[in-house]
Amino acid sequence: MNLKEVLKMADEMVFAKTGQHLDNLQEAILCGTIQGETYTQIAKEKHCDESYVRDVGSKLWHILSEELGQKVKKSNFRATIERLQIKFSHFAQDYAQIGSVTICGDTIENSYPPNHQTSNPQQTTTLHHDLSEMPRLGTFFDRTHELQTLTTWILQQNCRLITLTGISGIGKTTLAVQLVQQIKDEFEYTVWYTLDEFPTIDKFQSNLTQLVSNSENLDSSPTNQKRLPLIKYLQNHRCLIVLDDVHNLFCSGELAGKYKPEYEEYRSLFKQIEKLSHQSCFLLIGWEQPREVTQVKNLNTPIRTLQLKGLDITAGREILRDYGLEASDNCETLIHRYQGNPLWLKSVATLIQELGIGVTQLLPDDTILLPEDLKDVLQQQFDRTSELEKQVLSLLAPESQPVNLVKLLEQGRMPDLDLLNALQSLSRRCFIEKIGSFYTLPPVLRQYVQGL
Repeated sequence: MNLKEVLKMADEMVFAKTGQHLDNLQEAILCGTIQGETYTQIAKEKHCDESYVRDVGSKLWHILSEELGQKVKKSNFRATIERLQIKFSHFAQDYAQIGSVTICGDTIENSYPPNHQTSNPQQTTTLHHDLSEMPRLGTFFDRTHELQTLTTWILQQNCRLITLTGISGIGKTTLAVQLVQQIKDEFEYTVWYTLDEFPTIDKFQSNLTQLVSNSENLDSSPTNQKRLPLIKYLQNHRCLIVLDDVHNLFCSGELAGKYKPEYEEYRSLFKQIEKLSHQSCFLLIGWEQPREVTQVKNLNTPIRTLQLKGLDITAGREILRDYGLEASDNCETLIHRYQGNPLWLKSVATLIQELGIGVTQLLPDDTILLPEDLKDVLQQQFDRTSELEKQVLSLLAPESQPVNLVKLLEQGRMPDLDLLNALQSLSRRCFIEKIGSFYTLPPVLRQYVQGL
């Protein structure tokens, strides 16, 4: 039994058990195991975390064990397959050729139905990636946990709709770029679209369907075939679609996540992505997320939300060190004060450098510097808030300590329901922090609101 036949047999068993075909990482684990590779080698080749590869492998061996009725693991997989001799008697002869590079290339592709994803990285890279709008990856600070979480949701749990949110400058797009570079070869099509000021859904859908339909017709003579609805392409192909700046779909001056009238069709699209069966994933990046996504808390659904927090002390020190600021305990206080936000830290570090002052001089009076470029960034998000949210921000700004919800309600500055809705919306915008039933404004935002 040659490797193509081994993978075909494993694919049939996995499909019978789970209703899903082998994905690229599962194929790589089987290829690597047959070739005597370690999990470390497989992880390096697939640009994945080793612990994640081990977890996927463990689940794969469990499925095969149940289907074969005997214990299967990485160490005995080759021997188990050899003993089975299912339908074939020339396994030993072909097995000697397993070291050939081509066994994980085009020969495997021909053993699957046309719509099944293959592990041919050359094909997906040359024909099926549209990353022209993806920003260049600059300095990437350690986000191991967040990368692992997103990778698990997308490749292992097959989540269909994921939102990546966080306040401006926190590193959402940088994280997404790193993620895409690591997992893009797991998909037939990987595309990145930045939603500008006029992100019409017709333009977006037309670009995507054209990309897929054109590549489908590369080797066929008909070029005037009627294009299918977008959801059909997502069902027929495994696609990773990244939509950056998704907040441009939503109204300013309203509570978070309310669609502009001309972009209501995106709501229908996202509902289709969630409800209908397909093998693709949408990753939405922005200051806000669709309201229908924020309401989902059940982990059994194909929807996930990751709210990005600031960098840790180690990464924050790296930023300050790049600006010539000494790595001292005082720097740690500064990092906390600016919430480990990369953009904020770079902005204040530039100002400190230009003024020629030290970090220590800023700390005794809890000084918060707001450089003009930082104020401009905050203004963009503040302008999106509703009048109700602005009122709540003005209530929280004078308070240096977290305020109990009961106290806010007792003040009676606005109807209780309006207050609760405004708090919820501000939390979704990452403007306020919630600790139990207490709410507070981070120091930078408090300083900004007080200066308005």
